[in-house]
Amino acid sequence: MAFKDCDLQQCFLCRHCHIEWKELIVLKKRTQVFRKGRTIFQEGDRVEGLFFLYEGAVKVSQTWGAEKELIIRFAGPGDVLGHRGFGSAHIYPITATALEDSQVCYIDTPFLEASLKVNPQLTYGLLDLYASELQKAERRMRDLAHRDGRGRILLALLEAEQSFGVDEQGFVRLPLTRQDIASYAGTSYETVFKVFSEWVAAGWINFSGKTFQIRDRNTFQQLLKETSIPS
Repeated sequence: MAFKDCDLQQCFLCRHCHIEWKELIVLKKRTQVFRKGRTIFQEGDRVEGLFFLYEGAVKVSQTWGAEKELIIRFAGPGDVLGHRGFGSAHIYPITATALEDSQVCYIDTPFLEASLKVNPQLTYGLLDLYASELQKAERRMRDLAHRDGRGRILLALLEAEQSFGVDEQGFVRLPLTRQDIASYAGTSYETVFKVFSEWVAAGWINFSGKTFQIRDRNTFQQLLKETSIPS
């Protein structure tokens, strides 16, 4: 994967800071590359800074039960990583893992705090990010509690499609294992395998290796209604 140099335009930090402040960002930021499968930070690690995803794809997960993984969200270019760790404990409650070779911009906590004091737009942007993610987290908890396994698997596919986009043939650009889909949907690998087999036989989805293509979106929309959360 060929990485680009930071243009001081795309990442969350640069978009929300004054032009003059970007000169300091160049001096203070640290560009890091994480190869596929590498951990960016681990649940339980002490928070020492913030990560801004510049290129690649990342899964954000949390321990669930006896050594099981629950994927909280998928992250793509422009997203922020590690902000959930800021608070009184300053401990990451989640793990971030590269799903493909990824490039991040890292700034330490002291520079982040200075940036927030000098750049009101950054402070507001981060506040808006927290509010948005809280709403998404609440919806996700309702989905996990009230939707059946098929509904949660379908939402996982739609989320992956939205996060990573599709190629010219309509296949999701990033390969995802069935275990990753299961971990996001809060179900078992065996359930995902069974549901996928049924949907492929029905012609609703198609696979090319580990990438998938939604072929019958109308049916999927109907399935979403049938597995909707009771009012």
